[in-house]
Amino acid sequence: MRIIGAAELEAALTWRDLVEALRRLYRSGPVPPPNTQFSIPPEQPDGLLTVSTAWQDRRHIGIGMTTRFAGNPDQGKPALMGSYMLLSARTGQPLALLDGRRLTQKCTAGLSALASTYLSRNDASRLMMVGTGGLAASLILAHAAVRPIDEVLVWGRNVAEAKKLAKALRNQDFRIDATDDLERAADGAHIVCCATSAEEPVLRGAWLTPGVHVDLVGSVTPDMRETDNTVMERARIFVDIRDSAIATGDLAKPMTDGVIAETDITGDMFQLTRGETAGRRFYDQITLFKSCGSALTDLAGAQIALERT
Repeated sequence: MRIIGAAELEAALTWRDLVEALRRLYRSGPVPPPNTQFSIPPEQPDGLLTVSTAWQDRRHIGIGMTTRFAGNPDQGKPALMGSYMLLSARTGQPLALLDGRRLTQKCTAGLSALASTYLSRNDASRLMMVGTGGLAASLILAHAAVRPIDEVLVWGRNVAEAKKLAKALRNQDFRIDATDDLERAADGAHIVCCATSAEEPVLRGAWLTPGVHVDLVGSVTPDMRETDNTVMERARIFVDIRDSAIATGDLAKPMTDGVIAETDITGDMFQLTRGETAGRRFYDQITLFKSCGSALTDLAGAQIALERT
């Protein structure tokens, strides 16, 4: 069995190849079962274990195991860690064990970029990044790979971290700066990308400019939420996988409040890639993509890595 580390994944997974692999997989692949989540420890939970599975007939089976411990950054450790196992769908033989954290970062960002090809404006050039965690850099680079991004603003609760991220990406083909004024930065952005661990909304619908695309990545449980009800009221909503997405706070809470219904979800990634539903319909429309992750997304990246390492 091959062991594929973070550095090998980084070298193998170019953004454009990853986006196209995801497009093909969602177009042809079966809908995977919902993720299974466990609180750790069950009595006084301070961590979350997520187990996800996916497969492609006669090719591969993928099993993802991810942990999220919110207190890890205070100890100098990543909040998100994990492993991903790739097996043969013909024999069940384990083929590779991959660094789950880096794989998920790349593939989650790649999926947001794929959604952006259907939902953001073709001329989107201003990106607002909300959050400074492990996903933030990948999300910025992924969006920039599919849209002509020339200006990026980064906001985080910790301004020093926002400045650190901006400095780390200074050598890219876009201008990037940190900001401490989220409302002002969101006004005029063409794409607003959120990847935080917020339990209360950080992005307000009143701040959104007509034509913006909102990319939501951070919320993965019913208690997590990055947007207020007004965002959902104003947006044409799309998700990666319906059953998983409606269980997150960004969608579950507005549904409970009666602001939106499940029927207000226009489509999922399967329908978008198969042409069964239209994405952006007009220039000034506000679109929204809610991603909560699945082993199907990671499967595309794992297959590329196996081929190229």
